[in-house]
Amino acid sequence: MDKSKNDLQRKLILALSISINLGLLFYFKYSNFFIENVNAISSVFGINSIHWTKLILPLGISFFTFETITYVVDVYRRTLKPLKNFWDYQLYIILFPKLIAGPIIRYHEISDQITNREHNETIDNRLTGFFRFVLGLAKKVLIANVMGQVADEVFALNYNEISSYTAWIGILAYTFQIYFDFSGYSDMAIGIGKMLGFRFPENFDNPYISKNITEFWTRWHISLSKWLRIYIFLPLAFSFSRKLPKEKYIHIKSEQWIYMYAALITFFCCGLWHGASWSFVLWGLYYGVFLILEKIFLLKVYKKLGKFLSTVLTFLLVIIGWVFFRIEKLSDTFVFIKRMFAFEFKYDFYFNREFITILFIAIFFAFFAYSEKGKKIQLMIYGDNYSMKRYYFMSFVSLLLLILSVSSITGSGFNPFIYFRF
Repeated sequence: MDKSKNDLQRKLILALSISINLGLLFYFKYSNFFIENVNAISSVFGINSIHWTKLILPLGISFFTFETITYVVDVYRRTLKPLKNFWDYQLYIILFPKLIAGPIIRYHEISDQITNREHNETIDNRLTGFFRFVLGLAKKVLIANVMGQVADEVFALNYNEISSYTAWIGILAYTFQIYFDFSGYSDMAIGIGKMLGFRFPENFDNPYISKNITEFWTRWHISLSKWLRIYIFLPLAFSFSRKLPKEKYIHIKSEQWIYMYAALITFFCCGLWHGASWSFVLWGLYYGVFLILEKIFLLKVYKKLGKFLSTVLTFLLVIIGWVFFRIEKLSDTFVFIKRMFAFEFKYDFYFNREFITILFIAIFFAFFAYSEKGKKIQLMIYGDNYSMKRYYFMSFVSLLLLILSVSSITGSGFNPFIYFRF
Protein backbone atom coordinates (compact mmCIF):
# COMPACT_ATOMS: atom_id res chain seq x y z
CA MET A 1 0.00 0.00 0.00
CA ASP A 2 2.81 2.42 0.81
CA LYS A 3 4.63 1.73 -2.46
CA SER A 4 1.55 1.82 -4.68
CA LYS A 5 0.89 5.02 -6.68
CA ASN A 6 -2.58 3.93 -7.68
CA ASP A 7 -5.11 5.63 -5.35
CA LEU A 8 -7.86 3.11 -6.06
CA GLN A 9 -5.54 0.22 -5.29
CA ARG A 10 -4.44 1.86 -2.03
CA LYS A 11 -8.06 2.45 -1.00
CA LEU A 12 -8.96 -1.15 -1.77
CA ILE A 13 -6.07 -2.45 0.35
CA LEU A 14 -7.06 -0.10 3.18
CA ALA A 15 -10.71 -1.22 2.99
CA LEU A 16 -9.67 -4.89 2.91
CA SER A 17 -7.39 -4.51 5.93
CA ILE A 18 -9.99 -2.62 8.00
CA SER A 19 -12.70 -5.10 6.98
CA ILE A 20 -10.59 -8.08 8.12
CA ASN A 21 -9.81 -6.42 11.46
CA LEU A 22 -13.39 -5.33 12.13
CA GLY A 23 -14.68 -8.67 10.82
CA LEU A 24 -12.62 -10.59 13.38
CA LEU A 25 -13.75 -8.20 16.12
CA PHE A 26 -17.39 -8.63 15.10
CA TYR A 27 -17.07 -12.42 14.90
CA PHE A 28 -15.52 -12.88 18.34
CA LYS A 29 -17.18 -10.03 20.24
CA TYR A 30 -20.56 -9.41 18.66
CA SER A 31 -21.71 -12.63 16.97
CA ASN A 32 -23.24 -13.97 20.23
CA PHE A 33 -25.08 -10.67 20.73
CA PHE A 34 -26.21 -10.60 17.11
CA ILE A 35 -27.54 -14.17 17.16
CA GLU A 36 -29.35 -13.56 20.48
CA ASN A 37 -31.17 -10.56 19.01
CA VAL A 38 -32.00 -12.37 15.76
CA ASN A 39 -33.43 -15.27 17.79
CA ALA A 40 -35.45 -12.87 19.95
CA ILE A 41 -37.01 -11.28 16.85
CA SER A 42 -37.51 -14.68 15.21
CA SER A 43 -39.42 -15.97 18.26
CA VAL A 44 -41.92 -13.09 17.90
CA PHE A 45 -42.79 -14.31 14.38
CA GLY A 46 -42.70 -17.99 15.36
CA ILE A 47 -39.53 -18.72 13.37
CA ASN A 48 -37.12 -21.37 14.64
CA SER A 49 -34.10 -19.97 16.44
CA ILE A 50 -30.55 -20.26 15.10
CA HIS A 51 -28.35 -22.72 16.98
CA TRP A 52 -25.00 -21.16 17.80
CA THR A 53 -22.05 -22.21 19.92
CA LYS A 54 -21.10 -19.26 22.09
CA LEU A 55 -17.60 -17.93 21.44
CA ILE A 56 -15.04 -17.01 24.08
CA LEU A 57 -13.79 -13.44 23.71
CA PRO A 58 -10.01 -13.25 23.12
CA LEU A 59 -8.34 -11.11 25.79
CA GLY A 60 -7.83 -7.47 24.77
CA ILE A 61 -9.22 -7.93 21.22
CA SER A 62 -10.90 -4.48 21.23
CA PHE A 63 -7.62 -2.78 22.10
CA PHE A 64 -5.30 -4.43 19.59
CA THR A 65 -7.92 -4.21 16.82
CA PHE A 66 -8.00 -0.42 17.22
CA GLU A 67 -4.20 -0.25 17.23
CA THR A 68 -3.98 -2.37 14.09
CA ILE A 69 -6.40 0.01 12.37
CA THR A 70 -4.34 3.07 13.39
CA TYR A 71 -1.26 1.45 11.86
CA VAL A 72 -2.99 0.78 8.54
CA VAL A 73 -4.58 4.24 8.40
CA ASP A 74 -1.33 6.02 9.29
CA VAL A 75 0.47 4.11 6.53
CA TYR A 76 -2.39 4.80 4.07
CA ARG A 77 -2.30 8.52 4.84
CA ARG A 78 1.49 8.39 4.49
CA THR A 79 1.81 9.95 7.92
CA LEU A 80 4.60 7.45 8.56
CA LYS A 81 6.48 4.76 6.68
CA PRO A 82 5.50 1.14 7.44
CA LEU A 83 7.76 -0.88 9.71
CA LYS A 84 10.34 -2.88 7.75
CA ASN A 85 10.60 -5.77 10.16
CA PHE A 86 7.70 -8.16 10.92
CA TRP A 87 8.82 -8.50 14.56
CA ASP A 88 8.86 -4.72 14.99
CA TYR A 89 5.22 -4.73 13.89
CA GLN A 90 4.44 -7.50 16.40
CA LEU A 91 6.21 -5.49 19.09
CA TYR A 92 3.89 -2.54 18.39
CA ILE A 93 0.72 -4.66 18.46
CA ILE A 94 1.41 -7.08 21.32
CA LEU A 95 3.63 -4.92 23.54
CA PHE A 96 2.58 -6.60 26.78
CA PRO A 97 2.12 -3.69 29.26
CA LYS A 98 -0.65 -2.12 27.16
CA LEU A 99 -1.88 -5.18 25.23
CA ILE A 100 -4.88 -6.14 27.34
CA ALA A 101 -6.40 -2.85 28.48
CA GLY A 102 -4.54 0.01 26.85
CA PRO A 103 -3.78 2.84 26.70
CA ILE A 104 -4.70 2.59 23.01
CA ILE A 105 -1.50 3.81 21.41
CA ARG A 106 -1.74 5.18 17.89
CA TYR A 107 1.13 4.10 15.63
CA HIS A 108 2.62 7.56 15.15
CA GLU A 109 2.76 8.06 18.94
CA ILE A 110 5.27 5.27 19.39
CA SER A 111 6.76 4.59 15.94
CA ASP A 112 10.18 6.10 16.73
CA GLN A 113 10.45 4.01 19.91
CA ILE A 114 9.82 0.69 18.21
CA THR A 115 13.30 0.48 16.72
CA ASN A 116 15.34 2.77 18.97
CA ARG A 117 14.81 3.55 22.66
CA GLU A 118 18.35 4.37 23.71
CA HIS A 119 17.49 7.93 24.75
CA ASN A 120 14.71 6.63 27.05
CA GLU A 121 16.72 3.86 28.69
CA THR A 122 17.99 5.82 31.68
CA ILE A 123 18.16 5.16 35.42
CA ASP A 124 15.81 8.11 36.00
CA ASN A 125 13.14 6.62 33.72
CA ARG A 126 13.47 3.21 35.35
CA LEU A 127 13.05 4.69 38.81
CA THR A 128 10.13 7.00 37.94
CA GLY A 129 8.58 4.13 35.97
CA PHE A 130 8.81 1.97 39.07
CA PHE A 131 7.18 4.70 41.18
CA ARG A 132 4.36 4.96 38.63
CA PHE A 133 3.87 1.20 38.55
CA VAL A 134 3.58 0.98 42.34
CA LEU A 135 1.12 3.90 42.47
CA GLY A 136 -1.05 2.08 39.92
CA LEU A 137 -0.79 -1.18 41.84
CA ALA A 138 -1.82 0.56 45.08
CA LYS A 139 -4.79 2.19 43.33
CA LYS A 140 -5.98 -1.20 42.15
CA VAL A 141 -5.27 -3.31 45.23
CA LEU A 142 -5.78 -0.91 48.14
CA ILE A 143 -8.69 1.15 46.79
CA ALA A 144 -10.43 -0.40 43.77
CA ASN A 145 -10.63 -3.93 45.19
CA VAL A 146 -12.16 -2.73 48.48
CA MET A 147 -14.69 -0.62 46.59
CA GLY A 148 -15.37 -3.52 44.23
CA GLN A 149 -16.15 -5.95 47.03
CA VAL A 150 -18.94 -3.74 48.38
CA ALA A 151 -20.20 -2.88 44.88
CA ASP A 152 -20.45 -6.61 44.07
CA GLU A 153 -22.44 -7.25 47.27
CA VAL A 154 -24.88 -4.39 46.61
CA PHE A 155 -25.40 -5.24 42.93
CA ALA A 156 -26.12 -8.87 43.88
CA LEU A 157 -29.14 -7.77 45.95
CA ASN A 158 -32.75 -7.62 44.80
CA TYR A 159 -33.00 -4.05 43.46
CA ASN A 160 -36.71 -3.82 44.24
CA GLU A 161 -35.96 -4.20 47.95
CA ILE A 162 -32.91 -2.00 48.51
CA SER A 163 -33.14 1.46 50.07
CA SER A 164 -31.88 4.63 48.39
CA TYR A 165 -29.06 4.68 50.94
CA THR A 166 -27.79 1.25 49.84
CA ALA A 167 -28.28 2.05 46.15
CA TRP A 168 -26.22 5.25 46.42
CA ILE A 169 -23.44 3.62 48.45
CA GLY A 170 -23.33 0.74 45.96
CA ILE A 171 -23.07 2.94 42.87
CA LEU A 172 -20.59 5.27 44.61
CA ALA A 173 -18.44 2.24 45.42
CA TYR A 174 -18.58 1.19 41.75
CA THR A 175 -17.88 4.77 40.58
CA PHE A 176 -14.61 4.82 42.51
CA GLN A 177 -13.83 1.16 41.80
CA ILE A 178 -13.90 1.60 38.03
CA TYR A 179 -11.84 4.80 38.19
CA PHE A 180 -9.09 3.46 40.45
CA ASP A 181 -9.16 0.06 38.75
CA PHE A 182 -8.73 1.36 35.21
CA SER A 183 -6.50 4.35 35.97
CA GLY A 184 -4.45 2.01 38.19
CA TYR A 185 -3.95 -0.37 35.26
CA SER A 186 -2.99 2.54 33.01
CA ASP A 187 -0.45 3.76 35.59
CA MET A 188 1.04 0.27 35.79
CA ALA A 189 1.24 0.02 31.98
CA ILE A 190 2.83 3.48 31.68
CA GLY A 191 5.24 2.64 34.50
CA ILE A 192 6.36 -0.72 33.03
CA GLY A 193 6.64 0.90 29.60
CA LYS A 194 8.86 3.62 31.05
CA MET A 195 11.11 1.06 32.73
CA LEU A 196 11.48 -0.66 29.32
CA GLY A 197 12.26 2.60 27.50
CA PHE A 198 8.79 3.38 26.09
CA ARG A 199 6.82 6.58 26.65
CA PHE A 200 3.10 5.79 26.56
CA PRO A 201 0.50 8.59 26.39
CA GLU A 202 -1.54 9.44 29.50
CA ASN A 203 -4.95 7.79 29.74
CA PHE A 204 -6.55 9.66 32.67
CA ASP A 205 -6.49 13.22 33.95
CA ASN A 206 -8.66 13.47 37.08
CA PRO A 207 -11.97 12.89 35.23
CA TYR A 208 -14.23 13.38 38.27
CA ILE A 209 -13.25 17.05 38.65
CA SER A 210 -14.73 17.81 35.19
CA LYS A 211 -17.16 20.72 34.99
CA ASN A 212 -19.19 19.20 32.15
CA ILE A 213 -19.53 15.97 30.18
CA THR A 214 -17.53 17.37 27.24
CA GLU A 215 -14.60 17.96 29.59
CA PHE A 216 -15.13 14.56 31.21
CA TRP A 217 -14.44 12.85 27.90
CA THR A 218 -11.15 14.76 27.55
CA ARG A 219 -10.07 13.36 30.93
CA TRP A 220 -11.54 9.81 30.98
CA HIS A 221 -9.91 7.04 28.88
CA ILE A 222 -8.13 9.73 26.87
CA SER A 223 -6.58 7.33 24.36
CA LEU A 224 -10.02 5.94 23.40
CA SER A 225 -11.57 9.43 23.20
CA LYS A 226 -8.83 10.57 20.82
CA TRP A 227 -9.14 7.41 18.72
CA LEU A 228 -12.92 7.84 18.38
CA ARG A 229 -12.53 11.53 17.53
CA ILE A 230 -9.88 10.98 14.84
CA TYR A 231 -11.15 7.80 13.22
CA ILE A 232 -14.95 8.10 13.60
CA PHE A 233 -16.21 11.54 14.66
CA LEU A 234 -14.13 13.75 12.34
CA PRO A 235 -14.57 11.61 9.16
CA LEU A 236 -18.33 11.42 9.83
CA ALA A 237 -18.62 15.17 10.48
CA PHE A 238 -16.54 15.96 7.39
CA SER A 239 -18.52 13.69 5.05
CA PHE A 240 -21.88 14.96 6.38
CA SER A 241 -20.81 18.62 6.14
CA ARG A 242 -20.10 18.18 2.41
CA LYS A 243 -23.70 17.06 1.83
CA LEU A 244 -25.54 19.47 4.11
CA PRO A 245 -26.04 23.07 2.86
CA LYS A 246 -25.18 25.77 5.40
CA GLU A 247 -28.74 26.62 6.42
CA LYS A 248 -30.94 26.37 9.49
CA TYR A 249 -33.22 23.35 9.87
CA ILE A 250 -35.99 23.56 12.50
CA HIS A 251 -34.20 26.66 13.88
CA ILE A 252 -31.00 24.67 14.40
CA LYS A 253 -27.80 25.56 12.53
CA SER A 254 -26.37 23.03 10.08
CA GLU A 255 -23.12 22.87 12.17
CA GLN A 256 -25.15 21.65 15.14
CA TRP A 257 -26.94 19.01 13.02
CA ILE A 258 -23.53 17.79 11.84
CA TYR A 259 -22.30 17.62 15.43
CA MET A 260 -25.44 15.75 16.57
CA TYR A 261 -25.15 13.22 13.74
CA ALA A 262 -21.44 12.56 14.30
CA ALA A 263 -21.63 12.58 18.13
CA LEU A 264 -24.53 10.11 18.32
CA ILE A 265 -22.93 7.62 15.93
CA THR A 266 -19.53 8.00 17.63
CA PHE A 267 -20.93 7.35 21.09
CA PHE A 268 -23.10 4.52 19.81
CA CYS A 269 -19.83 2.92 18.63
CA CYS A 270 -18.18 3.85 21.95
CA GLY A 271 -20.88 2.01 23.88
CA LEU A 272 -20.79 -1.00 21.58
CA TRP A 273 -16.98 -1.10 21.76
CA HIS A 274 -17.22 -1.55 25.54
CA GLY A 275 -19.49 -4.54 25.35
CA ALA A 276 -21.97 -6.48 23.24
CA SER A 277 -25.16 -5.56 25.07
CA TRP A 278 -27.91 -2.94 24.82
CA SER A 279 -26.97 -1.52 28.24
CA PHE A 280 -23.53 -0.53 26.89
CA VAL A 281 -25.15 0.94 23.78
CA LEU A 282 -27.51 2.97 25.97
CA TRP A 283 -24.57 4.06 28.12
CA GLY A 284 -22.81 5.39 25.03
CA LEU A 285 -25.93 7.14 23.71
CA TYR A 286 -26.52 8.64 27.19
CA TYR A 287 -23.22 10.48 26.85
CA GLY A 288 -23.88 11.31 23.19
CA VAL A 289 -27.16 13.02 24.13
CA PHE A 290 -25.53 15.06 26.92
CA LEU A 291 -22.71 16.15 24.61
CA ILE A 292 -25.34 17.39 22.15
CA LEU A 293 -27.32 19.18 24.88
CA GLU A 294 -24.12 20.83 26.08
CA LYS A 295 -23.34 21.94 22.54
CA ILE A 296 -26.82 23.47 22.21
CA PHE A 297 -27.34 25.12 25.62
CA LEU A 298 -26.10 23.22 28.71
CA LEU A 299 -22.59 24.66 28.69
CA LYS A 300 -24.10 28.12 29.19
CA VAL A 301 -26.11 26.80 32.15
CA TYR A 302 -22.97 25.27 33.70
CA LYS A 303 -21.16 28.58 33.29
CA LYS A 304 -23.88 30.39 35.24
CA LEU A 305 -23.83 27.74 37.97
CA GLY A 306 -20.12 28.22 38.60
CA LYS A 307 -17.24 25.77 38.99
CA PHE A 308 -18.35 23.93 42.13
CA LEU A 309 -22.01 23.31 41.24
CA SER A 310 -21.21 22.35 37.65
CA THR A 311 -18.62 19.84 38.93
CA VAL A 312 -21.17 18.34 41.35
CA LEU A 313 -23.82 18.12 38.63
CA THR A 314 -21.39 16.53 36.16
CA PHE A 315 -20.26 14.01 38.77
CA LEU A 316 -23.92 13.13 39.45
CA LEU A 317 -24.54 12.54 35.73
CA VAL A 318 -21.44 10.35 35.53
CA ILE A 319 -22.61 8.29 38.54
CA ILE A 320 -25.99 7.68 36.87
CA GLY A 321 -24.16 6.71 33.69
CA TRP A 322 -22.23 4.03 35.58
CA VAL A 323 -25.53 2.31 36.48
CA PHE A 324 -26.06 1.55 32.76
CA PHE A 325 -22.44 0.38 32.56
CA ARG A 326 -22.59 -1.87 35.63
CA ILE A 327 -25.99 -3.59 35.20
CA GLU A 328 -26.35 -5.75 32.11
CA LYS A 329 -30.14 -6.10 32.09
CA LEU A 330 -31.81 -2.86 30.99
CA SER A 331 -35.00 -3.35 33.03
CA ASP A 332 -32.88 -3.82 36.19
CA THR A 333 -30.96 -0.65 35.36
CA PHE A 334 -34.09 1.48 35.51
CA VAL A 335 -35.27 -0.23 38.73
CA PHE A 336 -31.90 0.58 40.35
CA ILE A 337 -32.07 4.24 39.23
CA LYS A 338 -35.63 4.42 40.55
CA ARG A 339 -34.44 3.15 43.94
CA MET A 340 -31.65 5.76 43.96
CA PHE A 341 -34.23 8.51 43.66
CA ALA A 342 -36.90 6.93 45.89
CA PHE A 343 -35.38 8.89 48.82
CA GLU A 344 -35.81 6.01 51.29
CA PHE A 345 -32.72 6.40 53.42
CA LYS A 346 -33.15 3.53 55.87
CA TYR A 347 -29.98 1.75 57.08
CA ASP A 348 -30.52 -1.72 55.56
CA PHE A 349 -26.97 -2.72 54.61
CA TYR A 350 -23.89 -2.90 56.85
CA PHE A 351 -20.71 -1.26 55.58
CA ASN A 352 -17.62 -2.02 57.61
CA ARG A 353 -15.05 0.51 58.80
CA GLU A 354 -12.47 -0.54 56.21
CA PHE A 355 -14.90 0.33 53.39
CA ILE A 356 -15.88 3.69 54.93
CA THR A 357 -12.20 4.61 55.44
CA ILE A 358 -11.18 3.62 51.90
CA LEU A 359 -14.25 5.42 50.49
CA PHE A 360 -13.07 8.70 52.05
CA ILE A 361 -9.53 8.06 50.78
CA ALA A 362 -10.95 7.38 47.30
CA ILE A 363 -12.96 10.62 47.37
CA PHE A 364 -9.90 12.55 48.58
CA PHE A 365 -7.62 11.31 45.77
CA ALA A 366 -10.30 11.42 43.05
CA PHE A 367 -10.80 15.14 43.72
CA PHE A 368 -7.23 15.90 44.83
CA ALA A 369 -6.43 17.97 41.72
CA TYR A 370 -9.57 20.11 42.06
CA SER A 371 -7.47 22.83 43.73
CA GLU A 372 -4.43 24.46 42.13
CA LYS A 373 -2.23 23.28 45.00
CA GLY A 374 -3.39 19.69 44.45
CA LYS A 375 -2.57 19.96 40.75
CA LYS A 376 0.96 21.17 41.52
CA ILE A 377 1.60 18.30 43.94
CA GLN A 378 0.27 15.79 41.40
CA LEU A 379 2.52 17.23 38.69
CA MET A 380 5.50 16.88 41.02
CA ILE A 381 4.71 13.19 41.59
CA TYR A 382 3.85 12.26 37.99
CA GLY A 383 6.41 14.57 36.37
CA ASP A 384 9.96 13.76 35.27
CA ASN A 385 12.13 16.40 36.93
CA TYR A 386 12.93 14.81 40.26
CA SER A 387 15.35 16.27 42.81
CA MET A 388 17.39 13.89 45.00
CA LYS A 389 15.13 14.69 47.95
CA ARG A 390 12.07 13.74 45.91
CA TYR A 391 13.71 10.49 44.80
CA TYR A 392 14.28 9.52 48.44
CA PHE A 393 10.73 10.48 49.40
CA MET A 394 9.12 8.60 46.51
CA SER A 395 11.35 5.57 47.09
CA PHE A 396 10.11 5.39 50.68
CA VAL A 397 6.45 5.89 49.69
CA SER A 398 6.71 3.36 46.84
CA LEU A 399 8.28 0.67 49.02
CA LEU A 400 5.62 1.21 51.67
CA LEU A 401 2.79 0.99 49.11
CA LEU A 402 4.39 -2.06 47.51
CA ILE A 403 4.56 -3.90 50.85
CA LEU A 404 0.94 -2.98 51.64
CA SER A 405 -0.22 -3.99 48.15
CA VAL A 406 1.60 -7.34 48.15
CA SER A 407 0.27 -8.07 51.66
CA SER A 408 -3.24 -7.29 50.49
CA ILE A 409 -2.88 -9.47 47.36
CA THR A 410 -1.62 -12.47 49.33
CA GLY A 411 -4.53 -12.10 51.78
CA SER A 412 -7.26 -11.88 49.14
CA GLY A 413 -8.50 -13.85 46.15
CA PHE A 414 -8.11 -13.25 42.41
CA ASN A 415 -9.55 -9.88 41.42
CA PRO A 416 -9.12 -9.09 37.71
CA PHE A 417 -9.14 -5.61 36.17
CA ILE A 418 -12.58 -4.52 34.94
CA TYR A 419 -11.36 -3.53 31.46
CA PHE A 420 -9.78 -6.94 30.81
CA ARG A 421 -13.15 -8.15 29.53
CA PHE A 422 -13.29 -5.52 26.78
